[in-house]
Amino acid sequence: MDEQALLGLNPNADADFRQRALAYFEQLKISQDAWQVCAEALAQSIYSDDHIKFFCFQVLEHQVKFKYSELTEVQQQLIRETLITWLQAQMLNPQPEKTFIRNKAAQVFALLFVTEYLTKWPKFFFDILSVVDLNPRGVDMYLRILMAVDAELVDRDVVHTSEEARRNTLLKDTMREQCIPSLVESWYQILQNYQYNNSELTCQCLEVVGAYVSWIDLSLIANERFINMLLGHMSVEVLREEACDCLFEIVNKGMDPIDKTKLVESLCQVLQSAGLFSIDQEDDVDFLARFSKLVNGMGQALIASWTKLIKNGDMKSAQDTLQAIEAKVALMLQLLIHEDDDISSNIIGFCYDYLHILKQLSALSDQQKANVEAIMLAVMKKLTYDEEYNFENEGEDEAMFVEYRKQLKLLLDRLAQVSPELLLASVRRVFNTTLQNWQTTRFMEVEVAIRLLYMLAEALPVSHGAHFSGDVTKATALQDMMRTLVTSGVSAYQHTSVTLEFFETVVRYEKFFAVEPQHIPTVLMAFLDHRGLRHTSPKVRSRTAYLFSRFVKSLNKQMNPFIEDVLNRIQDLLELSPPENGYQALLSSDDQLFIYETAGVLIVNSEYSAERKQVLMRNLLTPLMEKFKVLLEKLMMAQDEDRQMALADCLNHAVGFASRTSKAFSNKQTVKQCGCSEVYLDCLQTFLPALSCPLQKEVLRSGVRTFLHRMIICLEEEVLPFIPSASEHMLKDCEAKDLQEFIPLINQITAKFKTQVSPFLQQMFMPLLHAIFEVLLLPAEENDQSAALEKQMLRRSYFAFLQTVTGSGMSEVIANQGAENVERVLFTVIQGAVDYPDPIAQKTCFIILSKLVELWGGKDGPVGFADFVYKHIVPACFVAPLKQTFDLADAQTVLALSECAVTLKTIHLKRGPECIQYLQQEYLPSLQVAPEIIQEFCQALQQPDAKVFKNYLKVFFQRAKP
Repeated sequence: MDEQALLGLNPNADADFRQRALAYFEQLKISQDAWQVCAEALAQSIYSDDHIKFFCFQVLEHQVKFKYSELTEVQQQLIRETLITWLQAQMLNPQPEKTFIRNKAAQVFALLFVTEYLTKWPKFFFDILSVVDLNPRGVDMYLRILMAVDAELVDRDVVHTSEEARRNTLLKDTMREQCIPSLVESWYQILQNYQYNNSELTCQCLEVVGAYVSWIDLSLIANERFINMLLGHMSVEVLREEACDCLFEIVNKGMDPIDKTKLVESLCQVLQSAGLFSIDQEDDVDFLARFSKLVNGMGQALIASWTKLIKNGDMKSAQDTLQAIEAKVALMLQLLIHEDDDISSNIIGFCYDYLHILKQLSALSDQQKANVEAIMLAVMKKLTYDEEYNFENEGEDEAMFVEYRKQLKLLLDRLAQVSPELLLASVRRVFNTTLQNWQTTRFMEVEVAIRLLYMLAEALPVSHGAHFSGDVTKATALQDMMRTLVTSGVSAYQHTSVTLEFFETVVRYEKFFAVEPQHIPTVLMAFLDHRGLRHTSPKVRSRTAYLFSRFVKSLNKQMNPFIEDVLNRIQDLLELSPPENGYQALLSSDDQLFIYETAGVLIVNSEYSAERKQVLMRNLLTPLMEKFKVLLEKLMMAQDEDRQMALADCLNHAVGFASRTSKAFSNKQTVKQCGCSEVYLDCLQTFLPALSCPLQKEVLRSGVRTFLHRMIICLEEEVLPFIPSASEHMLKDCEAKDLQEFIPLINQITAKFKTQVSPFLQQMFMPLLHAIFEVLLLPAEENDQSAALEKQMLRRSYFAFLQTVTGSGMSEVIANQGAENVERVLFTVIQGAVDYPDPIAQKTCFIILSKLVELWGGKDGPVGFADFVYKHIVPACFVAPLKQTFDLADAQTVLALSECAVTLKTIHLKRGPECIQYLQQEYLPSLQVAPEIIQEFCQALQQPDAKVFKNYLKVFFQRAKP
């Protein structure tokens, strides 16, 4: 072996050596006999370096996995012998191999097993067992090999081909017949031999039993001697976690419901008599988390049995099973309420399913009602934050608690389905007690009281948030709690979690303010002062900005009395933060968007006259326009790149804010009706000069483009005079991405205004195309994937533009570009349909072609177009689908083929018998299509139902492709 290259295997080797080692590995993989050198090195223990041993196993692994069938019988025998020799050496070595080497060796054994067990090596396990006997190092390897075999055969995370899945089933069936009983016996011997003097091997063996239980005959494991031994392990501290997991796998195994109930019950009796149900005396949380998972498994197994028995109509056994379930509820509750969230989380599945049973029963016993109440109290208690929760810097623990809270919410929702009255009464009791004394109560209790009220909205669902009408008891209870929430003064509580919960709840129950509007001013003040938008915490300010906008929108007309006051109070929050150092604004620019939207909503939805609305809107937008002009001038002068970026961002925010105010308008309240057209046209005039700024083009153009999109919707034709110059600026020295984002703007204008913009489109059609072609023809490096993707996206945008123009009935825009240009455009569409393996673009191209055939393909179409149809469009419909890259198994490609069928149908529709004659006598014979198939094709094409031809065309090309 190349000793120099092998030096590079050491993780501390320098990059050159490592590179050389990698290259050497690739070379050995290709080499015919390198594996033999590696096999010899392993069998004779030539190398002591761990990385070289690992490397040798990797070479062998590659040989077995990919090139095994190329080996002769003798060579295959050599690999088997090498592995057995290596295994024998393990028991004699003074030191055991490193874990990573043992795991890799086990993987190679498992690969060989999968390849040879059914044919050349049926005694695989017996040979290994005869070598290792009960030697601890040998047993360690044997157990690792068993886990590696299980991973090859049943690992759910590995995606197997159907061929591999069939092979794995056959392997498992053969193992069950030939060796599983012997393997199980070996496990029993290992456990018996090592349970008191080698916990590591015992745990490994328990893991093997747990893995195999899912697919071997359960009676081999679920019998007295095995179960008694496992239960014995439950009282040994170093073994009990693995024993727990092993019992869980046994309980989880699918079996007859009556047998399952008996098995679970017998296990429970023994566990209970061993004192394992006394949770409060156990302080090992790691064990309790596993034990909780086991109890959860037993509970869910019993519930599955109950469900099957009910379905089978066996009421007597179902009743017995239900009693067995009920007997576990006290234990379940102890685990659910445990202060460790992992232990509690592991039992939630059982709890949820138990409530599902109660939901199906016609009446609940007193004990069952007590259980429901106990679960409810447990959920309320466990929803509470603990002292350690870090609100300012949420890490992994906090994220886990948030997930755990989501699980508890599901339990709460299920409780509501079982007993909505009880849930409402319990929440009401907790809520009222807590809020009466909120000043002297810890934050986590106040937060959870409000949180419960918030959660009721989803637990007791109604349509369109109508919580305060309908069911009188419920409506009254919620109304009372909401009244308490807004009048108790709890919004002033000095903890962010309580503050946020207050605002979230107020917004969730916004319909309350339709019933009791007298509370609106109190809540508005909370939003506007130090409790909300001016809170010391940026997190609270940010969330409040969003919630405030939702609150104002939902109240709509009820905001009328407060509009001017609110607008005055948010004045300072609307200021555009200049990019000057040291100025710390209260809100980020993203938060300010919500405030601008809110201001827009207040003005537009008010009952003021159009004149008054215009004045208010001008007051809102004029400061932005003035700042914009000043900042644009500063940007033109700025030398420093960072300063340019900061200024461009600020300009972009200004445009974004103005854009956001326009979201307040609707079909009922248009810009025109509110008298605000002039203000927005002024904005347009202010913002458009930014398009000709040579600095920070991308940022500025993107902002102005978005504003134009909004104005096309809001101002309608009033925006048209601004479009030509804006387009001209945006087409100057632009890149693929600029064009790609500019085209949707043109598409929007074309689709909306159609013939109104025809003169403009005719004028800018070729300049736009030149800009597109220029970018598409730029040479790109071969491996530059992002450039290739940008070109693909631009190509799609270009075809989408042509589709919009032709689809909006403006083919004259293309027709008036002069014969040479028209031809050039048509050829790009043919090229798009045929040459680029991009089914999305191909589909668009076929749509364009069928539209053009429909418009120009008749007798009175443009001169020469009929020729073009036969020379280029018809061939495109065959050449494209016949390409290897045209994958008929891909959904997008099938859509492209469907449009191709429409194109052919349209040609037939416009040209009639002449088209059939051309296909029959000229085109299809030139493709060497058999006469009877030509006949069949033409008949399908003439069918009146387009669907028939679409389906036929797919079959036609499937047959035609090799």
